[in-house]
Amino acid sequence: MGKVRVKTFGDEEQEKVDAKKAKARAEAKRAQKEAASNASEKESEATPPIAETKPEEKQEEAVVAKPKEKKEKFKAERQAKHSKQYVAVSSHVEKDKKYTLKEAITLLPKLQRAKFDETVELHINTTDKGISGSVVLPHGTGKATRIEIADQTTNPEHVEELLKNIEAGKIDFDVLIATPDAMVKLARVARVLGPRGLMPNPKNGTVTPKPEEVAKKFQGGQMNFKTEAKFPLLHLAIGKISFGEEKLTDNAKAMIAAVSLKNIKTATLKSTMSPGVKLDTSSFTK
Repeated sequence: MGKVRVKTFGDEEQEKVDAKKAKARAEAKRAQKEAASNASEKESEATPPIAETKPEEKQEEAVVAKPKEKKEKFKAERQAKHSKQYVAVSSHVEKDKKYTLKEAITLLPKLQRAKFDETVELHINTTDKGISGSVVLPHGTGKATRIEIADQTTNPEHVEELLKNIEAGKIDFDVLIATPDAMVKLARVARVLGPRGLMPNPKNGTVTPKPEEVAKKFQGGQMNFKTEAKFPLLHLAIGKISFGEEKLTDNAKAMIAAVSLKNIKTATLKSTMSPGVKLDTSSFTK
């Protein structure tokens, strides 16, 4: 038989005492660890860690810190996307120079790149949004103006067909002329025509009881203009390269007079495929 352990009353009491002491020691150690952990966290919050920065990251920060260098890099990348032909003709234009109207028109033929007869465009930054008007260019734009007439009195079926085409996104006209009674119908497509500057308006003469007569004026060279919906910008066609200096000058001056010099902040002249030529607005009065 194995040994038999005899447990006495005194031994049991001693074990209870030892267990209490062991428990007290364990709690004391746990309290010390928690105190040390809390102290470490407070120290960590007070002193933020220093992150190691790689050389590549430092270089990126330097680029962000120098917006001029970033802007120059963007210009270089954009320039790289241009064709060799574009870069070649751009050498004829001094970037920081503002040309007189006469100088710019004389320069345009040297900047032409396309084989077709490029359109000459006058781009104007206006002093405010909402500037609009109409003008008859002395020599026209060189482009046939597509005119649509909405005459509810004599041709209501055509008006309905026109509305369906507009709602479907089919807009194949440059000017829309409407009779007064057709305006009620056109109201349902105002959100489509308005932003494009195609909504008939009594101020520019496109709402009239005699639409056929007004259509002849537009075919003769009259054109309407209006700044972009959200920006004070005008983009205006004033003829073709083939017009020559004299006709282009006449058209440019007529357009500038219609917009009014007081409304012009800056202006740029270009053809369809050419770089822009900055204009000296003070030369417009000469």
